Amino acid sequence: MDPILLGKGVTDDIAVTLLPRFGNRHGLVAGATGTGKTVTLMTLAEGFSRLGVPVFMADVKGDVAGLAVAGEGGEKLAQRAAEIGVDGFAPAASPVVFWDLYGKLGHPVRTTVSEMGPTLLARILELNDTQSGVLDIVFKLADDRGLLLLDLDDLRALLGLVAEERKDISTEYGLVSAQSVAAIQRSLLRLSQDGGEAFFGEPALELADIMRVNHDGRGVVGILAAAQLILKPRLYSTFLLWLLSELFEQLPEVGDLEKPKLVFIFDEAHLLFDDAPPALVQRIEQVVRLIRSKGVGVYFCSQFPDDVPGNILGQLGNRVQHALRAFTPRDQKAVKTAAETFVQNPKLDVVATLSQLGTGEALVSTLQDKGIPSPVQKTLIAPPRCRMGSITDAERAQVRAGSPVGTRYDTAVNRESAAELLAQRAEKAVEQAQAPAARTRQQDEAQEGGFGQSIKDAIFGTKRRQGMIETMAKQTTRTVGTKLGNQIVRGILGSIFGGKR
Repeated sequence: MDPILLGKGVTDDIAVTLLPRFGNRHGLVAGATGTGKTVTLMTLAEGFSRLGVPVFMADVKGDVAGLAVAGEGGEKLAQRAAEIGVDGFAPAASPVVFWDLYGKLGHPVRTTVSEMGPTLLARILELNDTQSGVLDIVFKLADDRGLLLLDLDDLRALLGLVAEERKDISTEYGLVSAQSVAAIQRSLLRLSQDGGEAFFGEPALELADIMRVNHDGRGVVGILAAAQLILKPRLYSTFLLWLLSELFEQLPEVGDLEKPKLVFIFDEAHLLFDDAPPALVQRIEQVVRLIRSKGVGVYFCSQFPDDVPGNILGQLGNRVQHALRAFTPRDQKAVKTAAETFVQNPKLDVVATLSQLGTGEALVSTLQDKGIPSPVQKTLIAPPRCRMGSITDAERAQVRAGSPVGTRYDTAVNRESAAELLAQRAEKAVEQAQAPAARTRQQDEAQEGGFGQSIKDAIFGTKRRQGMIETMAKQTTRTVGTKLGNQIVRGILGSIFGGKR
């Protein structure tokens, strides 16, 4: 399989390439602002895409989106391509799918609270150890009671339940303080205000949709719009770490392949490690070390090579180091660190060259035969075929209209989960509390206007109206009195006139 041409070595006048079978051995692209890191990332992404390898990368400044549009060409680019030895150089676009956590510049990217897990969620919420422990209890309680945690409303509902049943839960799961629950709720409020509400929910992102191959055999480049997301560094870094963890957990072991199954490019990599607890750094190191066997290559991009911890830096076999300006003691230390990470080239003074590199130049070392790093080369980086700059709204809309995932993710789905179930239970409890108690016969009869009282009034009567018994008695009395009176009259008259009795 043809290697990816990164550029031409100035020192030894040779082609500097990256072999596809070592693309899953990870890499680092570093350098000061304005030295050409983004262009190098675009060249890498194009190279992998043309080999049929899907790529997922973040667009922090908005110019990576140019991969979706063919470049303008020009005499200078053609001349540089010819000097480097790029065969058949011509402007061309790459197949691109745009993604956006906020759903504005691409398809919305969502995950569920359960898939994120308590560890990464605690990092987003900036919780301390005690509060993180309470969050672990919340997740465990949801599992034990069969409650789905899909969005932030579900998590809030569970926190409310924990607050109500705090004593019983503390006895069964461990101490839960009202202060810790309140602190988590405040953190959720901040996350919601930062736009994190849209990130949690369904439909959740399916990994197959970022590992697509186009109809012509080229790998699809997934570009995450991160110009706004980067303003929330915790959310940005935790999302990419979650995505990397999902790849690690779901993909099967495949060993070393002719080419990677996916290349994952992590821009502004220092955000991943800033203020990260040791346990999280250890987790990242584990994922980076083992995900290679799942066919995934991870490429970190940052200003300084020491932005990446040493244990992880040692796992990165392919290195592209752009210029470092040694203006401060921090910069001078970074230059020495960068120089020490390369396989030395006797023809090259690495420390001196690092501060003298121009835009579009870099020191490059990649893994060659048998996985041995090549001696560092001062390299002219090959230009990409796409546009080296941002795209218009109309161009973005056109790319989105032809997206292979269609509108699958554009409409949120809110199915029944913890928030709905707990709300239903609360409503039933209120209805039961407000329902009248069963009445006795005496209570029904005693209630004015009741059915029993009505029958009683009809039979026995009231102060204003006589009842059936009274009416019948009066009629009987009158009838009896009339007959008896007639008999007495007839008897008297008979005696007088001598008639029969």
